[in-house]
Amino acid sequence: MQTETDKINLLDLNQQGLKDFFIQMGEKPFRATQVMKWVYHEGVVDIQQMTNLSKVLRDQLDSMAEIRLPECVTEHPSADGTRKWVLEMADGNRIETVFIPEKGRGTLCVSSQVGCTLNCTFCSTATQGFNRNLSTGDIIAQVVFANRTIGVKEGRAELPVTNVVMMGMGEPLMNFDNVIRAMEIMNDDIGCGISKRRITLSTSGVVPMMLRMREVCDVSLAVSLHAPDDELRDQLVPINKKYPIKTLLGACKHYVEGKPRRRVTFEYIMIDGVNDSRKQAKQLVRILEGVPAKVNLIPFNPFPQSDFRRSTAEAIQAFQDVLVASGLTTIVRKTRGDDIDAACGQLVGKVHDRTRRQQKMQQQKINVRGLMQ
Repeated sequence: MQTETDKINLLDLNQQGLKDFFIQMGEKPFRATQVMKWVYHEGVVDIQQMTNLSKVLRDQLDSMAEIRLPECVTEHPSADGTRKWVLEMADGNRIETVFIPEKGRGTLCVSSQVGCTLNCTFCSTATQGFNRNLSTGDIIAQVVFANRTIGVKEGRAELPVTNVVMMGMGEPLMNFDNVIRAMEIMNDDIGCGISKRRITLSTSGVVPMMLRMREVCDVSLAVSLHAPDDELRDQLVPINKKYPIKTLLGACKHYVEGKPRRRVTFEYIMIDGVNDSRKQAKQLVRILEGVPAKVNLIPFNPFPQSDFRRSTAEAIQAFQDVLVASGLTTIVRKTRGDDIDAACGQLVGKVHDRTRRQQKMQQQKINVRGLMQ
């Protein structure tokens, strides 16, 4: 297990932060570009291997700073090519990161918290409770780790991570500053060089932070909707009690306002007998009217302690037919990595819980079962 140090983690710094750091050292700001290219383009995390820095500067930098990656505890390969890594942080907490290869691209599902501050009923991460927010360095380290691990193992000339989805453990907008800074590094040409269109942040609907994000960051937005009415969504996604559907959809419209080619992706977990009827599909069509939207239907992925079941293929198809007939672009998400518990809603890590989440989740399950009757 790695241990905490007093050294500055250079992964915590975006380009401007790294320039400021070197200026404070009495160095020229272009040193930031040199170091970032070594880390994000070449995958070098040993400062002594950065050979275009003088030996004196490397020694000085080594004494003050480090490039801290988490320790990989286990790697789980899926039959479909998906890989899940359990990564241990210096404090002993563990997070999970998932790489999904597809033709022409590689998508990394990145965690933003140790556990999650929210308690959505259908999500395995929520049952783990919450310990802390990940730092900027903890977040961006997952991208560096994946590029180094896959690139070295497969001998790739190009970086394998082409897309990032902030859909791993945690609610990204509850860790706003660190997530925004990490996404800046992902998007920076001197950093990971990933197009803002290829970076997606998924939120359960933290409306004030959605509005704030529009002002500072222009990545793609995905919203975990999962229900067409407030009564059901209150139980499935409890933050809905604070920011109900009408308020949430208003924020979604504002996020893409003035961007005629942009749409919000709405994620909708398909749970048997809970939210998958044709009537509910028609309700969903009504509430999304006027919102630039596309819908991802996600078959529920089971996990221990869950009473829910995945909707049948017939129910999912009937639901999709209603949405498509209304003109909504609707895709049934292909389940990836469910044989290694790496699919949507299955990430758990190892969380030193500070929130006594299990008791709260049990009452929510009782409430949802009441709505099903």
